[in-house]
Amino acid sequence: MQRDISTDVLVIGGGTAGFGAALGAARQGARVRLVEGTSKIGGVMAFCPGMPWGGGYPTGRSIGGVFADLTDQLCAMQPPMAEVRPSTLENFGHEVIYDHEAAVFAMFQMLEDAGVDVHLNTFAGAPVIEEGRIRRIDCTDRTGPMTIETGMVIDCSGDGDLSARAGVPFMVGDGRGNMMGVTLSFSMLNAPWDRVFANGDPYFRKEAEAGIAEGRLHPDLAKLYLMKGFHRDTVFCNSVHIRGVDGTDPQQVAKATQEGRRRCHQLARFLIESVPGFEQARMSELGPTVGVRETRKLEAVHRILARDLSAGAKPADGIVCCDNPIDDVMRSDTAMTHDAIVAEGDYYTIPFRAMVPESIGNLLFAGRLVCADPAAFASVRGMPQCMAMGQAAGTAAAMALAGGLPVQALDHAAVVASLAAQGMRGIGGDALRRHAPALQTAA
Repeated sequence: MQRDISTDVLVIGGGTAGFGAALGAARQGARVRLVEGTSKIGGVMAFCPGMPWGGGYPTGRSIGGVFADLTDQLCAMQPPMAEVRPSTLENFGHEVIYDHEAAVFAMFQMLEDAGVDVHLNTFAGAPVIEEGRIRRIDCTDRTGPMTIETGMVIDCSGDGDLSARAGVPFMVGDGRGNMMGVTLSFSMLNAPWDRVFANGDPYFRKEAEAGIAEGRLHPDLAKLYLMKGFHRDTVFCNSVHIRGVDGTDPQQVAKATQEGRRRCHQLARFLIESVPGFEQARMSELGPTVGVRETRKLEAVHRILARDLSAGAKPADGIVCCDNPIDDVMRSDTAMTHDAIVAEGDYYTIPFRAMVPESIGNLLFAGRLVCADPAAFASVRGMPQCMAMGQAAGTAAAMALAGGLPVQALDHAAVVASLAAQGMRGIGGDALRRHAPALQTAA
């Protein structure tokens, strides 16, 4: 039976960007519905349980906003369910490590408290466009079809299917079709940190080299990305990356997930048999599917360029700070890189214009759909920045709706001022000066 629903703002995709967008719009008084195709919000958080939130502390100070609200809530729980630690990886600064289930619970609670209607296991279909605006979107859940009429749409789907169907131009991967490798992660329990991390090499290169030479590890595992998990003596394994996967193709994703499982089990056996500290460990929290880093980047009124970021550009419409390195994960035949993009102690800001399409008057997009060249994208794509981009899009959508304006006509200064009033730091004249955060660090 067909159902007809209406809302002020419709957010497509419940990853970190969609979470931020839904909260941003709802906190400005808009009626918001969030459509998510899986059974859980969080995006990469749901697919790769335990993935750290990196990039939330440029110069050691939090970017603020919804990201800070969520982090503060988790840190204030008794016992605390998150802490801020220096990253073990090069050029990444501080990151948030958290209890996965506590974080997902807190995110659902924040959406509920804000009055957001969440539709899980729901798929967005074709948009109906009239006079340059998306009027309604056909969706489907297990009970059948529904049509959602909406005033504003925010595409946070990661792949941008809806925006592409609406005619928004896009670039795939690096422009030649090469996309970053997809990842399947897992954790190892009962792995004493004092023994596992005793050798001082955060990438376990010597052990990986021996495993590859013996045919016990895949050749792409030349570096083992092993990190202290949130809970004592748990190790988060972010090592299995699979090249050449088109994340928009569900069949390729399914095949990559099985290949990822194969490599994860292989790696877990290798750790137990060959790396000190893992002798009594066991695998846990193997992701349900691979995490996809990159597919479509939508065209916007402005494209973020790596040369602007490396210059520490802070445009007037900058909506979130970032100092992430160029974290490029195995595009085509390339290796992993974590090259710094700004000088130590500096940062850049991501412009609002990179989330605004040229023509459709009631569409915004956020997260990994942001318009950026390949190197710039490899820096801006961190989860805290995606959350903040979402908050900016949600705030702007509510403002455009209230003012009866197309998103292209929004006053950027007003958007930035609203975000600054919501606690977003380092924008609107506020400078993020170098700061040593009060860290909660595990022994």
